[in-house]
Amino acid sequence: MTTRVLIVDDQAMVRAGFAALLSAQEDLEVVGDAPDGVAGVELSRATRPDVVLMDVRMPRLDGLEAARQLLSPPSPQDHRPKVLMLTTFDVDDYVYEALRVGASGFLLKDAPPADLISAVRIVAAGDALLAPSVTRRLIADFARQGTRRHRPSPAARLEGLTPRETEVLELVARGLSNQEIAESLVLAEQTVKTHVSRIFGKLGLRDRAQAVVFAYESGVVTPQEG
Repeated sequence: MTTRVLIVDDQAMVRAGFAALLSAQEDLEVVGDAPDGVAGVELSRATRPDVVLMDVRMPRLDGLEAARQLLSPPSPQDHRPKVLMLTTFDVDDYVYEALRVGASGFLLKDAPPADLISAVRIVAAGDALLAPSVTRRLIADFARQGTRRHRPSPAARLEGLTPRETEVLELVARGLSNQEIAESLVLAEQTVKTHVSRIFGKLGLRDRAQAVVFAYESGVVTPQEG
C-alpha cells in the first residue's frame, strides 16, 4: 500500500529535497507541496494525504495553527491526515501545543535521510514519533509552566486502568519503546503492545504522543520525577 505524503515548508529547497527523497521510495508518493500553512491546509483538503510533513515556522499561517485546522476539521467526516512537524530545533516552543492539537510527532530538518523515510512510515502506520529529546522538552516545559497550566483530575479517566497499565503508561510517558518497557518490566514485547493498545482504548488516546501529554497533565508522571 502506498503512503501519500504532502510537504508544507516555506523553503523551496527543503520541499524539493524531501520530495525527491520520498518519491524514490516505492511505498511513498508525494502528492504535492506548499510554501505556507494556508496553502498547506487547502492542498491537504484537496489531495487527502496520509501524512503531512509540516514546518513549524511559516508565513501567513504557522505550522501549529495549520495542524490544528487539519486535525480538528469542522465535520467529523472530514479527512484527518497524520501530521509530522518539521523543526530546526528539538526545543522549539511549539512542541507541547503541537502535541496537544494532535500532531503525531516531530522530526528535525537536519535528520539523516533514512530517519525521514522511517518517520513517515512510522507515523503512517499509526504510531507516534517522539524522541527522548522531545520528552525532555515536555518535562522542562511542565516544570517551568506547570503551575499555570490547567491540570485536570486524573481520577475519572485513570480509574479504569489496571496497576500494570498505569505502570506501562508511566514508562511510555518517559519515552521508552515497547521493547525497552518489556525489558524493564520483564514482560514479552507482545504483552506490552497489548497493554499499550488497551491503555489507548480506555483513555481515548490515538498514539504515544497523546499518551505523553496525558500522563503529564493528569499527574501520572511529574516533572520532578523526570
